[in-house]
Amino acid sequence: MQGHTFIQQTKLTNVSGRIKYISSQAKQENLYAVYETTERSFWRELAQENHAEFIRSGAEGKCIEARELIIALPPSLYEYSHNELLRYFVDKFKEEYGVECIAALHHNKSKTNFHIHLIYSERKKLEMPTIKVATRNIFIDESGKRRRTKKEITAEDGTIRHGCRIIPKGEIYEKHLFDKKKTVFKEKTFLHDVKEFFTDIINDHVINDAEKLKVFPSNSPYIATKKIGKSNPHANEIHYTNKLKDNWNRHVDQAMRIGIPKEVLIDIKRQEIVAPIGKAIKNGTDRHKAIQVFIERTTRTLNNMIRTMFKMSPQRIEHILKNQLKEFIDFCRAPLKDRRKEEREAR
Repeated sequence: MQGHTFIQQTKLTNVSGRIKYISSQAKQENLYAVYETTERSFWRELAQENHAEFIRSGAEGKCIEARELIIALPPSLYEYSHNELLRYFVDKFKEEYGVECIAALHHNKSKTNFHIHLIYSERKKLEMPTIKVATRNIFIDESGKRRRTKKEITAEDGTIRHGCRIIPKGEIYEKHLFDKKKTVFKEKTFLHDVKEFFTDIINDHVINDAEKLKVFPSNSPYIATKKIGKSNPHANEIHYTNKLKDNWNRHVDQAMRIGIPKEVLIDIKRQEIVAPIGKAIKNGTDRHKAIQVFIERTTRTLNNMIRTMFKMSPQRIEHILKNQLKEFIDFCRAPLKDRRKEEREAR
């Protein structure tokens, strides 16, 4: 059975610390190669500019300094030159998206997971910095926001409040070394597109055709399981959720075998799992709990659909799918005693 590509993306709030971690022989037992498309000072300057912009925006939360892709590789790619393999993957990504990168090629401790950590910038460095000079005194309050007058940053005793400052006329008050963040990296389709991109590269390099991968389809009735990272504090919840997802996927296979169309199953997944989970999380329900509850509940409903339809003729199934699908789902969602009562009344 053809395996699926695993690529995970994370937002980095301390890019310099993360770079040191993935590229350190002292911290990584099985570090094979490190490849950089730019000097290390680039990442320090990038972090500084992102933080300055974050403060000016007044946004809450944490500043995103860069992003990271973790790319799982088939075992046979280990046979290539490690430096050349890493360089090829990184150069292809830079060629496609036009941003600077630093990457490291690793095995985990038990050597069961061969992978690349690829850190990339969301911004391009400007050929000439943009410098803004104050044409009058600029007054900055404690939160980093501009104020119109000195009075707005002055305490009752006439002194400048702690944390406030004045930028005198003629001084540089803003300097940009980088262009704006590329919006492509925030688009919902980016992760799927980058999976397709790297899957093609991986499949061109695998030595054993059995290791060729495919991207888990985004518009599918199946639900992808989640990889459990090292020391993940939610490992138990993710493990249990993965078991529920596997059970759902098995039921999807059974449903398609008895004639329930893929499009119907996609619609059931969207209306009975995806939408309710999003609504529950928005209302404050724990994410893991919401996912587990709705997958488990909908799997029971699908199981009831399969068991009921298994006894039906193909004509009857076709009639229900065309004319009575909503009512049939409601019937299969109901407790067993209610379904039996309804069956008796229908006779």
